[in-house]
Amino acid sequence: MKEIKIGFIGLGCRGGDLLYNVVLKQNETVTAVCDVYEDRAQGGADTVAAAGQPRPAVYQNYLDVINDANVNTIVIATAWESHVEIALAAMYAGKPVAMEVGGAYELKHCYDLVEAYEKTGTPFMFLENCCFGRRELMALNMVRKGLFGEIVHCAGGYQHDLRYEISHGKENRHYRLRNYLSRNCENYPTHELGPIAKVLDINRGNRMLTLSSTASKAAGLRDYVRDHKSDDEFLKGRTFAQGDVVTTVIKCARGETIVLTLDTTLPRYYSRGFTVRGTKGMYEEVTDSVYLDRKEDEAHDFNWLKSCAGNAKDYADEYDHPIWKKYIEEGVRGGHEGIDWLEFETFFRCLREDAPMPVDVYDAASWMAVTALSEMSIARGGAVVDVPDFTGGKWHMM
Repeated sequence: MKEIKIGFIGLGCRGGDLLYNVVLKQNETVTAVCDVYEDRAQGGADTVAAAGQPRPAVYQNYLDVINDANVNTIVIATAWESHVEIALAAMYAGKPVAMEVGGAYELKHCYDLVEAYEKTGTPFMFLENCCFGRRELMALNMVRKGLFGEIVHCAGGYQHDLRYEISHGKENRHYRLRNYLSRNCENYPTHELGPIAKVLDINRGNRMLTLSSTASKAAGLRDYVRDHKSDDEFLKGRTFAQGDVVTTVIKCARGETIVLTLDTTLPRYYSRGFTVRGTKGMYEEVTDSVYLDRKEDEAHDFNWLKSCAGNAKDYADEYDHPIWKKYIEEGVRGGHEGIDWLEFETFFRCLREDAPMPVDVYDAASWMAVTALSEMSIARGGAVVDVPDFTGGKWHMM
């Protein structure tokens, strides 16, 4: 694609940030903006104009963006519920898609994404920015170089105190509130699962076979509302469906296991808990430490963590991924410590070069499916459920 003309759909907190801090600052052309709320749509147009571009067309219906002849690329940053619906319409219209993350509401949506891609060949990228994280890519580089030996187990989580954001969803028109009121599942799995999937070659020589999820009781938001929003007539006395902590265990075709943790409605510090365990060593995000195979006496040194926590930086000169070595030399930009910039830069480069997307439709389907599958498993008391093969058997060869 020679000239990229973007229709930007979804201009809430996430979409507005991406538009201002990433897409426009990468000097990409935005010809249309859209949001169901008129003030957000007009604000998006103001942002584009303030960046020195012609004022874009403004819409409140995403179909108008897709049908706009002056748009040839679609960026989706709407509420979770509408991601797949919009992506399908864009792909069948032949307009490349960059789709923000979120879990699937039903497995059919995952199959529909794959079918649309396979029928149309329309470029599609899943915007999982954590796949571009510095430590995630360093750990991946160390895995590829064999430093951790044979990988046996990985873990990660979306561990983020979101009580304020969720409980103020009505005031801020934020979709998380309605989801936490009505669903009980691993609702946001891809920040942790994406980098793990790359480490374990998911869809590229390996795949997820089975999944089991359990959810704790839901007490965190109830108490938060009681203590901080006691005058909220809408939430007062409401029962939240979403368990405070959801634990998901996944078994892979090569024998590895994955543990995912959703933990967003209790007091806690932020962490993605990214952990890689192998026969010769490990990386752990919580302590930002690398542990490599040691002599027997050193392996039982209980003071190791105290003295070596944070030692991952000592490995960075040698093992930072080439993507990040180049990025640091050029200057880190954009949001979320630079990973938003990297993912969009990659998307636009792949479009221009007609190159495969590094986080593709099969990744999106497989990772998003965890949400729908976890909901089934939790409803059945933690039952083991099968994870579909969205590649149709091609994971052996991809």
